[in-house]
Amino acid sequence: MELTVWGIITALFVGLIVGALGRLVVPGRQPMPIWLHMLIGVGAALLGTVIARASGFAETAGIDWRELLVQVLLAAVAVALVSGVGRRRGVSHR
Repeated sequence: MELTVWGIITALFVGLIVGALGRLVVPGRQPMPIWLHMLIGVGAALLGTVIARASGFAETAGIDWRELLVQVLLAAVAVALVSGVGRRRGVSHR
């Protein structure tokens, strides 16, 4: 697989979308910067693609909805974990 400028731009764009969708799936407020959502989204998109290829449903014509679903679910789990970790380290009010 060749790494190109358009490939990197596409990965960042898809990562932003997947990260935003993952954020929307998680209930409540997530006080996280947009760059962290993009980073989570890119990681979830890459991991979701690996899982989809290993499962054998990554090669379809058009938009692969199953692969996208796996990516968004991974992003949602990562957003929930990261925002949960941030809440635990905060100051507790009694």
